[in-house]
Amino acid sequence: MRIQYDSEADVLLLVLRDDPPVDAIEEPGGVIVSYGEDKEPVSVEFLNASIRKLIRPGEMSVTLEAKSPAVP
Repeated sequence: MRIQYDSEADVLLLVLRDDPPVDAIEEPGGVIVSYGEDKEPVSVEFLNASIRKLIRPGEMSVTLEAKSPAVP
């Protein structure tokens, strides 16, 4: 997963997979989910990220935690 922020557009982008998007749906509140050919999400965009306080200009802190899948 990659996280990108475009300060000029004020868009926070979470790239979940490197597959090209073939479809996108804009959800209420300025969230765009893009889907790959397999109908699974490939990215999520948050519009007006700083206004929505998802990011503060000049400051970014990201914590990613991977857990092992549960064994049945």
